[in-house]
Amino acid sequence: MYPRRYLLALGLPGLLWVGLFVTVGLYALIAIAVGGTDPILLTPIPAWNPLHWSTTDLRAVGAALRPFHGTDWVVFQRTCIYIALSLAGCILIGYPVAYYAAVRARRTKGLILALLVTPLLVSYMLRMLAWVGLLSPGGWVNFVLMRVGLMSHQLNWLQGRPVTVVLGLIYGWIPYFIIPLYASLARFDQRYLEASRDLGANTFQTFLHITLPLSKQGILAGTVIVALPMFGDYFTNGLLSGSSSTAMAGTLINTYAQSQTAQSFAAAVAVWLMVFLGILLLPYLRSSARATLEVAR
Repeated sequence: MYPRRYLLALGLPGLLWVGLFVTVGLYALIAIAVGGTDPILLTPIPAWNPLHWSTTDLRAVGAALRPFHGTDWVVFQRTCIYIALSLAGCILIGYPVAYYAAVRARRTKGLILALLVTPLLVSYMLRMLAWVGLLSPGGWVNFVLMRVGLMSHQLNWLQGRPVTVVLGLIYGWIPYFIIPLYASLARFDQRYLEASRDLGANTFQTFLHITLPLSKQGILAGTVIVALPMFGDYFTNGLLSGSSSTAMAGTLINTYAQSQTAQSFAAAVAVWLMVFLGILLLPYLRSSARATLEVAR
């Protein structure tokens, strides 16, 4: 309907933004990972020319991340377990909220959406600091659990406990899971639900065969939006645990980055992590492309 030059003009700002702040930044990261090291200052020297690339650091980090044999494999394995548990928590908690807001809520829909967006207006650091106070030995969590009889003594939830890290990840990232899932559920045709009930299906059958398949793209989109930053998240673990026994991949990258002599290793770990996440993204991209083709037909 519109000339190609108009579409190009509309998309040009976004292309420039991606080119400057994503592509250039990614290339700089790769240049550091495959570059050299100053023999005196021991700081990384980026290799901007692909002809001068060296894979020494990449191979060293790859050996450290090798399954069941590498020294950093335990950290990477722990990261995958924590994120899998966090995603399961986001789905179990977030799906009912998104479904109720999109399908069932009428007058309270605006209020629910406002409550979902409100945490995003507050700094992530401040929200985590609030949990530090709640989870401290003298905090409200211990007080309530002891008052209702679930605990007989105070626990230090901030002393290297995996459950604290997982709950912190769920709390910090669940709004980003609910919002795209709500958008997906709010778009599908409600007449499918009515037709299912008219054909004699009960509530569970309707959910299993109608609602859940139609919300598949929303679940996948929310999972991608939440899982990608979780892999690089080091702040949650550092603030709610601070123990090496709960260190994650983001913690490993941050530790290398803060060391003057290991910054190239931080870039190499980040490159390997991007490769791993790219492989995980393939099913989502395939499913998204298939859904786009079905809509176009």
